[in-house]
Amino acid sequence: MTFPGSQFVKSLGPKNAEATVLLTWVALFLGELRDGLTMINMQSAYLLVSKNYSEKQVGVLFFVFGMSQFLFQAPAGYIMDYTHKKTLVLSVVGIGTTLCTILTALWAKENGNNLGLMIFIKFVQGALTALIPTGLNSITQGIVGSVGMTSQVSKNEMMNHLGTSVIVVTASIIAYFKYPDIGIMFIVSPLACFGTVLFLNRIKPEVSHSCEVLLKLPNIVF
Repeated sequence: MTFPGSQFVKSLGPKNAEATVLLTWVALFLGELRDGLTMINMQSAYLLVSKNYSEKQVGVLFFVFGMSQFLFQAPAGYIMDYTHKKTLVLSVVGIGTTLCTILTALWAKENGNNLGLMIFIKFVQGALTALIPTGLNSITQGIVGSVGMTSQVSKNEMMNHLGTSVIVVTASIIAYFKYPDIGIMFIVSPLACFGTVLFLNRIKPEVSHSCEVLLKLPNIVF
């Protein structure tokens, strides 16, 4: 059985490294940006424990985050369908959502005294993260075509969840030893973002002729 880790050295080698291997690593690191500290209870725990937010204030923030994601699903699909720079767009989105996570940790004030600013950050972050699954699936289809889509998406999802698990466990251990000053745990977010951008931008912009025929989109450019 070949685990993606066995291809690590190869993926850092020549620019003609296999795109599906790179895609698997992108999915792993996207586990943080898509499902990790940006979306689950780590941010809630930080705001409650370190910044003395009330449960109501935290609930408002993540309600806004969720609704923003919902509202931007359709525009996200349109953007990723029509852009010819999919890897660039996904890289910018990854950096943007990571920045929102870091700003949450840095700018949140005690007792939610700047709740309006935090609501705005969560709205922006929700809009950005709406582009992540759409962008990943769009790039995946361009690489593997319609025939390989089901198999590769399942691998992407597996690596997403694995990445989320690793990041959350790592952050939890950091938070345990630094309690109650647990903001340092967010250092894992830029590390995951670096991994995403590194592997994402090693994917070659060309799409194979066979995939172009299968997709009937001969002018796809990443």
